[in-house]
Amino acid sequence: MLKSFKTIVFGLAAASISLGAMAQSDRALDLDALLKQLEEGKFAQTQQNKQREQEFMAQRAEQDRILRETEQLRARTLQTSEQLETQFEQNEFKLADLNEALTARLGSLKELFGVLQQVAGDTKNKFYNSTISAEIPGRAEFLDQLAQDMGSSSKLASIDEIERVWFEIQREMTQSGKVTKFNTDVVEAGGAKVNKEVVRVGPFALVADGKYLDFNGVTGTVSELIRQPADRYGDSAAELQASNGELVKFGIDPTGGSILGLLVQAPNLKERVEQGGVVGYIILIVGAFGLLLSIERLFTLTIIRTKVNSQLKSKEIKTTNPLGRVLKVREEHPNADTEALELHLTEAILAEVPKLGRNLSIIKIISVVAPLMGLLGTVTGMINTFQAITLFGTGDPKLMAGGISTALVTTVLGLVVAIPTTLLYAMLNTRSKNIVYILQEQAAGVIAERAERS
Repeated sequence: MLKSFKTIVFGLAAASISLGAMAQSDRALDLDALLKQLEEGKFAQTQQNKQREQEFMAQRAEQDRILRETEQLRARTLQTSEQLETQFEQNEFKLADLNEALTARLGSLKELFGVLQQVAGDTKNKFYNSTISAEIPGRAEFLDQLAQDMGSSSKLASIDEIERVWFEIQREMTQSGKVTKFNTDVVEAGGAKVNKEVVRVGPFALVADGKYLDFNGVTGTVSELIRQPADRYGDSAAELQASNGELVKFGIDPTGGSILGLLVQAPNLKERVEQGGVVGYIILIVGAFGLLLSIERLFTLTIIRTKVNSQLKSKEIKTTNPLGRVLKVREEHPNADTEALELHLTEAILAEVPKLGRNLSIIKIISVVAPLMGLLGTVTGMINTFQAITLFGTGDPKLMAGGISTALVTTVLGLVVAIPTTLLYAMLNTRSKNIVYILQEQAAGVIAERAERS
C-alpha cells in the first residue's frame, strides 16, 4: 500500500514536471506525443524509486549488523567488568593480608624507618640553608627524595641509603669545624656572575674579596650581600682570605646569617643623618658653624695666652699682646697721678675685653638654640606620625617609622651639637676671663707701684 502511494506521488510529480516542460515548449504537438512522454517519465521514475529502495534496504542491513556487534561488545564488556570487580575484591583481601604480614615481619624496623624518614626531612632543611652546601652540593636533594619516597609509598630504604644518611650527617659535623677554600660562581652586587675563590668558615660564613657572601639553598647560588657590614668586619674578612693558616680575628654568626642580616640592615651614620630631614641638616650646619668659631677662638686665645705669659717673663714691653698694650699705658702717662693712671689702665683693659670675648656669645647662642631646633624636629616628626595614623591606622608600623625616625634623630643631633658647644663655650670663656684677670692683676700692680712713688 505504501509503495503504491509512493509510486502515485512520484508519478504525479513527474507528470507535473512534464506538463511544466510542455507549457514552456511546444515540442508536444498532440495527445499521442503527450501520452508517450508520460509513459517515459513514469518508467524513469519507477527505476529511480527501485534504486532508492535498494539503497535503503542495504543501509538498513548495515545498521542491523552494527547494532548486533554493539550488543555483543556490551555483553563482553559487562562480563569483563564483573570479572575485574571480583578480582579487585580478591586483591583487596590479599593486600590487607600482605600488609598485615609486612607489619608483623617489620616489627621494630618500622619504627626505625619512621625515625629515618623524620631525620631525613629535618636534615634536608638544615642542609638547604647550610653554607657547606655551597661547596658540597646535592646533599639536600638526596635527603628530600628519600623522605618523599618513604612518605608517599611503602618503599623501604636500602642499606646504602641508610649509610649515606649517616655519612652526610657525619660529613656536616666534620666540615663544621673546618675553614676551607674553593672556587665557585659568585653573583656580584652589580649582577655579574664571576668565578672566585671563596673562603668558607664552617657553616657560619662565606667571604670573597673581603666581602661577605650569602648562600641561597633553594637556587644553589652564592651572591654578595648588597649591604656589607662595618669596615672592621670587611678588613677581617680580607685578612682571613689572605692568611695561609695563621690565626686571624674573624667575626662569625652562629645563627646562620640572621644576626648578619640584621647587622647589615642597620643604617649607617649618613643614613641616620638623612632620617633627620631638613631640620637635621640645619642643625648640622649650625653646629659646624659653631665648631669653626670655637676652633678659631681656641687657637686665638691659646696664642694670646702664650704671648701674655711671655710678656710676664720679659721686662721689655711688646704691643703685640694685650698685656703689653696695657703696660704701655704706664709709659705713655709717666706723670699722671694714681687716679688718672687707674682710669687709663681701666680704659685699656676694657678695650682688650671685646677682642678676647669675640664670638663667644654666638657660640653660647648656638649651644642654646641647637636643642631647641632638635625639639622642633621632634614635634615635626610626631606630627607626621599622627598624620600617618589618621590616614592608615596603626596596622602597619612602617608607615609611622619615618616620622618617629625624624623625631628621634633631630633630638639626637640637637644634643650632639649642644653638648660639645656648651663645653667649648665654658672652656673658651674661662680662658678669656683668665687673660682679663691677668690684665687686671698687672694693672693693679702698676697702680700700686705709682701710689708708692707718689
